[in-house]
Amino acid sequence: MRKAKWVAAAAGVVLLVAGCGGEGGSGKRGGSSGGSSAGSSSGSTGGGGAEAGGSLDADAVTKEITDAATAAGFTQDSSGEDVPAKLKDCMVSWTADAKKAADPKKSYDATVKTLSGGGWKEGQNFEQNGSTIKTLDKENWTLKASNHGATGFAMVMFIASDNSAECAALFKADLEQNKKS
Repeated sequence: MRKAKWVAAAAGVVLLVAGCGGEGGSGKRGGSSGGSSAGSSSGSTGGGGAEAGGSLDADAVTKEITDAATAAGFTQDSSGEDVPAKLKDCMVSWTADAKKAADPKKSYDATVKTLSGGGWKEGQNFEQNGSTIKTLDKENWTLKASNHGATGFAMVMFIASDNSAECAALFKADLEQNKKS
């Protein structure tokens, strides 16, 4: 499956697990242009990060993930595809180059710990067959931190989605469009 469709499918999973409610969401943030791609490293240069009201936006979420992951020893995998343009304000996808990390499991744990210390509240935790998926929530965002480390295979991803009603509608429209393709 192509990575772009996988990212869209992952967004659907995030919505199913997190719910589609608009609790705490303030709608789409205008002007957010980057920071939500698996291959972009520009997210750490976003200015300020939050809009006036204190709500997180995609740039702020990207910066938090980038800062935590790089401090833990990860570099961003530059081979990933971008999040679709219409979802950039609603979704962040950050894939670690786990092969370059000295110990991907320790780096994953350190990243999650740093995010938790930065206001992300840990929720559901799923572990099975060498894979761990942790849910973290902050304001109107839900982050799925996943570490898949089976023998000979390592993949670490951080996928966050805005749970506002407007973003839920955009995710639903994108999933419907992908069903037709």
